[in-house]
Amino acid sequence: MRKRVSISTITIVFLFMFNIGSHAAEVVPEIHKTSDPPVIDGKLDDNVWTKATTFTGFKTFQPDYGKTPHGETIVFVTYDKDNFYFGIRCLDINPKLIKATITKRDNIFNDDWIGIVIDTFNDKQRAYGFFMNGLGIQGDGIVNIQGNLQGTHDMVWYSKGLMNDKGYTAECRIPFKSIRFPSRKRIKMGLGFFRQVVRHSETSSFPPISDKKGTLLTQTQPVIISGIKYKRVIEILPAFTHQKRSGQENGVFNSKRGISELSLTTKIGLTSEMTMDATINPDFNQVEADAGQVDVNLRYDIFYEEKRPFFLEGNEEFQFAGNTEGAPLWAVVHTRNIVDPIVGIKITGKFGWRNSIAAISAIDELPDTEIEKNAGFSIFRFRHAIKNDTYIGALYTNRSFNGESNSVAGIDGRFRISPISVTEFHLIGSTTNDGENDELKGHAMALRYNIHNRNFNIDIGIQDISENFRIDSGFLTRQNITRYALFGMYSFYPNSKFFQKIQPFYWSFHIKDKESGMFETFNMFTLRFHMPGQTMFRIDSILSNEVFENRRFNTSGIGFNFFSQPSKYMVISIFYRYNNKIYYDTDNPYQGYGHRASFFVEILPSEKLRSSFSLSYSDFYEKINRERVYDYTLVRNRTTFQLNKYLFIRAITEYNLFKKKLNLDLLTSFTYIPGTVIHLGYGTIFEKLEWDQREYVSTDRFLEMKRGLFFKISYLLRL
Repeated sequence: MRKRVSISTITIVFLFMFNIGSHAAEVVPEIHKTSDPPVIDGKLDDNVWTKATTFTGFKTFQPDYGKTPHGETIVFVTYDKDNFYFGIRCLDINPKLIKATITKRDNIFNDDWIGIVIDTFNDKQRAYGFFMNGLGIQGDGIVNIQGNLQGTHDMVWYSKGLMNDKGYTAECRIPFKSIRFPSRKRIKMGLGFFRQVVRHSETSSFPPISDKKGTLLTQTQPVIISGIKYKRVIEILPAFTHQKRSGQENGVFNSKRGISELSLTTKIGLTSEMTMDATINPDFNQVEADAGQVDVNLRYDIFYEEKRPFFLEGNEEFQFAGNTEGAPLWAVVHTRNIVDPIVGIKITGKFGWRNSIAAISAIDELPDTEIEKNAGFSIFRFRHAIKNDTYIGALYTNRSFNGESNSVAGIDGRFRISPISVTEFHLIGSTTNDGENDELKGHAMALRYNIHNRNFNIDIGIQDISENFRIDSGFLTRQNITRYALFGMYSFYPNSKFFQKIQPFYWSFHIKDKESGMFETFNMFTLRFHMPGQTMFRIDSILSNEVFENRRFNTSGIGFNFFSQPSKYMVISIFYRYNNKIYYDTDNPYQGYGHRASFFVEILPSEKLRSSFSLSYSDFYEKINRERVYDYTLVRNRTTFQLNKYLFIRAITEYNLFKKKLNLDLLTSFTYIPGTVIHLGYGTIFEKLEWDQREYVSTDRFLEMKRGLFFKISYLLRL
C-alpha cells in the first residue's frame, strides 16, 4: 500500500528547510541623513558626526565568541544623496603597538584594521567590504555567501586615518556610484563593522557575531536609508601601453621593435542594480608576474588566480555550491582560460530583489594556431535568492574553436537547514564536440552537508565526475572518479594567556578510481594551536595512498606549519612536510619519497619600507635505490618603498636553482584611484648558459637571455 503524505507535513518540512517561521518584529534604525557632509581628513571633528547614527558594543568572534575586546570601537554613520560617510574611533590602551603601514591598497590585512560591510540589497547573498588601517590605507572586495572576503574587486572610494595617543580614527566616503543598490524610495540594507587587533589575534564586530545564527551576512544590522536618487554610472577607461623587448637569438642579443597599443574599457549602469562593461583590445598586462612555483613532477596544471581588472567585478557570482575542500572541480568559470581577448562584454547585477546574473562574451585571440586564430567564449550565471543565505542557481558556458566546442550547463543550490547547518549541491553536464561529429557527454555532481558552532565543525560530501566530463571554461584536476569527503574539528578554549584556542581535526577523502576500479584514501590527523600575535602552529600526520595509471602508491607523511607576527615589524611563516611520493610518468610511474619546505619572512623597518624573503624547496628520491631524482629550490626577495599611499618603488629578485634562471624586476607605480594609474617597469632574465656556435649549453656564468621595458598609463573618467 502506497503511503500518502499530507499537505500539512509537506508544509512543515518546507518551512523547516528554508528557516521560515514566526519572528518578533525587528527594529530597523533609520540612518541619519545630512546636508552638511564631513571633510574626509580622519579627524572626526566635523559637526555632522555629533548627529550621525552611532553603533558601539563590539564583541569578539576570534579567537572566541562574545568576549569584550581589548579596545572600544565607536562607528558613526551618515549619508547624503550621493555618498555614504563613515567615521570610526578605535581606542587602544597601548597605541604604540598598533600595526599600521603605508602600503599599496589591499595590502593591509596583516595590519590592525577596521572594516565596513554593506549588504546593499539585504539579501544575505553578497556584500561590499571596505577596510582601512590606522593610516587610512584601503583594502576592499566582495564578501561572499560564506562570509569570506574576496579582495580582487577594487572600488572607487576615499579614506583617511590618523594615529593618536588614544588609538586611531578613520573617515571614509563611499560614492553610491561605486556600489549597486535597489531603486526604491526607502531601502533596507545590512551593515556590519569589524576590527582586527594583530597583537591579540583578535577580531571583533558589531553586531556581535554568534556561532548559533549562521554566517556573517545573515547577522548584519538592518538599517533604512531614503532619498537616494540613482545617477547613471558611466565610466570610460582609455589606456596606453608600450612594450620594448629584447632577447638572445643564435648567440646574438637582438632588440625587437617596440609594441604600442591603445585600449578602451567602458562601464554603463543599465539600472541602479545592473551594469554592463565592454572592452576593445584590452590591456591585460599584469603589473607583477605570477610568483614562481615548483612546476616539476605535477599530476595537473598549476592554478593561477585571476588578476585582470575587467574580469574581477562580479567574478564571485561564478562560485558554485556543493564542493568540499580539495575537490577536483576547482572552478566552473576560470576566466584565465580567456588568454588574450580581442573584445569582451560583461553584464553583472540584479533584477528584482532575488535574482542576480553575470554574463561574459569574449573573443580570445590564439596567435600560435595555424588554422583558426580566435576562440569564442560565452558564459552565463543566474542565482535566485530564497531566504537568508539560501539560493538556487543555474550556469551555462560554451567555448568554440576550430570547429570544436565544449558546452556546460547545470544547476546548483545552497539551503540553510538550521541556524548552524547548510546543505549544498551541484549537478552539471557537459557536451564536447571534436569537430568530426563525435559527441562526448559527461557529468559532475556533488552533495555536501556542513554543521558548525563554537565547538565543532563537521563537513561531509560526495562528488561524482564521469570520464567524459570536460569544462574548458573552468579548472578541473581529475575525472572518472567518485569522491567521499569528511572533515571534523573540535575547538577547545583553555583558560590560558598563551593558548587561545586548540583545535584537533580530522580531514579525509576516499576516491574510487573508476578506470582501475581501485580505491585510494587520504587521512590527515592535525593538532592546531592559536596564540597571540596571529600565531598559529599545527602538526600534521597523514596516512594516505593514491591511484595513478592503474597502480596504487603510498603517499603518507608528516609535517608542520607555523605562522606568526611576533611584532609589528615582522611576519614569519614556516612549512615542512616529509611524505612518500609518486613520480608522475604516464609510461613508467614509480614510488618515491621526498621533502617539501617553505620559509617566508617579511621585515618592516619603517611605515614605508618592507622587504620579504621567501624560499620554496621540493625534492624526490626513488624508493628502491634511494637515488635523488631532482631537487627544486626557488628563492625570492621583494622590497618595496612606499613614498605615499599612491606611489611606490619595488624590486623583485627571484632565482630558480633548478632551472638556473635569475629574474630581476623593477617597478615604479602610481595609483590615484583604481583605473587612474601610471606604471613603469623593467625586467630581465639571466640563465647559466652560453652560445656554443650551434646551441646554448650549460655553464657556470650568467647570460642575459631576455629584457623588457613596460609602460602603462590609464585614466578613469566617471561621468
